[in-house]
Formats: sequence, C-alpha cells, structure tokens
Amino acid sequence: MNKITKLVSAIGLSAALVAPVIAENMKIGFLVKQPEEPWFQTEWRFADKAGKELNLDIIKIAVPDGEKTLNAIDSLAANGAKGFIICLPDPKLGTAIVNRAKQHGLKVIAVDDQFMNSKGKPIESVPLVMMAASEIGQRQGQELWKEMTKRGWKVEETGVMAITNNELDTARRRTTGSMEALKTAGFPAAQIYEVPTKSNDIPGAFDAGNSTLVQHPKVKNWLVIGMNDNTVLGGVRATEGQGFKAANVIGIGINGVDAVSELSKTSATGFFGSLLPSPDVHGYKTVYMMNDWLTKNIEPVKYTAVTDVVLLTRENYKEELAKKGL
Repeated sequence: MNKITKLVSAIGLSAALVAPVIAENMKIGFLVKQPEEPWFQTEWRFADKAGKELNLDIIKIAVPDGEKTLNAIDSLAANGAKGFIICLPDPKLGTAIVNRAKQHGLKVIAVDDQFMNSKGKPIESVPLVMMAASEIGQRQGQELWKEMTKRGWKVEETGVMAITNNELDTARRRTTGSMEALKTAGFPAAQIYEVPTKSNDIPGAFDAGNSTLVQHPKVKNWLVIGMNDNTVLGGVRATEGQGFKAANVIGIGINGVDAVSELSKTSATGFFGSLLPSPDVHGYKTVYMMNDWLTKNIEPVKYTAVTDVVLLTRENYKEELAKKGL
C-alpha cells in the first residue's frame, strides 16, 4: 500500500470514527395560523433566536386551516421533530391536534390561543402561553380613564361603547376586564353600553358601533373598547360617520401591529392608541419551555400569563415597535 492509499484510508477511518460523535440538533416545530402577520413573524424570529442559543432547529410551518395543521404535525414527525408549539387556526381543533400529537409521540405547547374541544370547552391538559386577557383588558380601561381625565371630560356627558364578543373567551375576558377597571375608577355602570359584534373586524364593529350611537344620541363624548385593534377601529369609524370629532372620542385597541397605519396618520383621530403585547416573549419563552420539557423532563405549567404590554401612541409607536423588531 503506497503512502497516498494509506493517507486516504486513514482519513476515511478518522471520518468513520468522528461521524457518530457529530449529533444533529434536536428539532421542534413552531406552527402559526397567519405567518404574513407581523405578530407571528416576530414570534418566529424570537423562536429562532432561542433555537440558536439552545442548538435547536426550529421548523416553521404555516397552518391556516385544520387540514394543513394535521398535515404539518405528520410532517414534523416524519422529519424527526420531538414536539411543537402552535397557534392554531381554530381553537375547536384542539382535540384533533392532541390526538395527532399523541399518535406521533410529540409534545405540544399552545401559544396565543387555548385549545378547545368540539363543544367549546377548554382543554386544560395542554400547556398554554398567552397574554393575560383579563389583565390587558383592565389596562385598557385604566388607560381610557387616564386619558379621559386628562382631557377634562365630564362623566355625565360620556358614554362607553363596549363592543363585545362573549362567545370567544379571550374577547369576553378582555372587554369584561376593561369595563370593570372603568367602574373601579368611578365610571357609572349605567353609562357603559355593551353591544355584540358579529365579527372581530372593522366592518363588524362598525355596525355594532352605529347601533350604539343611534340608541344614545345625547352622549357627547365616547370611550371605545373592544377585544383588539380592529374592533376599536370599527367603533371609532362609526363615531366619525356620525359626525363626532377626534377630540370627543378615545379608542384604545389591543395588539399594536394592526394599529400602525392609523397611528401614522398626520392628523389625530379618535383612535388614541393600542396596547402592544409581547410576541417576542411568546416566541422566545415557549422554545425554552419546550426544550426543558424534552431534555430535562420539566413539564411546563398549564398556564403562563404574559402581562408585558406597552401603550403605543402617535408619539412613541415607531420607537416601541422597533424595540420588538416589528
């Protein structure tokens, strides 16, 4: 055997000995329902950050409907993933997702929305990380009261347009928390007008808001609450349509990312601001929780409430969004 042959053999032997030592990174999935939304893009970005710190491969998949969700779980299993984090497209898919995860031996953590069974009851066995709905609602009410007081509005001339969707638990807890905070601050319960919306978007809330305004024509100033930015925007649009000026309306939304175009307008509108939760925390924290579960057998607590929020206004929204990478 010549020197070259011996060298090649030695290299081959060394590679054979080293190869088993080089282990692949553990894989986990991060599934979201609307990947085009800045909120979920930020969750993914911070999930990747945690993955790099922990030597994990984060497999990111869009799951806009039930079929794609179940297919994604099958794909994760086929690719050797050990678990996944998911913001599911429909809470009532909960039972199907749990069953499919068990079938493949995958651990699962819910983020943003709680799993429900087919009857709409919470599946509390699945660890959940989400913004604290009641607490963020309370903050909404507190900020509305603060701005109302700053403007010197008279309570007797003011009404609350509370656009609700009590069939959705998160929405119910947010709007209830907001109304309770206002009452605690001293706002009369009789001047809080609840009106249900058929959908949590601008058109649905616009219709609900118009209904409220028609029923209470003597109200001079309006506070507008809703479960997200778009429901509050819909209510504000209704006041504009009825001739109310921006100075007589205060709407504070929840989510932040859906309020950017409104806050960037050169002239003020009745939409005063939005409470921005922490998609960065959701993406980062859940990956660490999954890693501890898989590598240390430390099962996550069943509910982790994220309470970090900041009020975005026309004055600070660019700076605060930049901090989150939004």
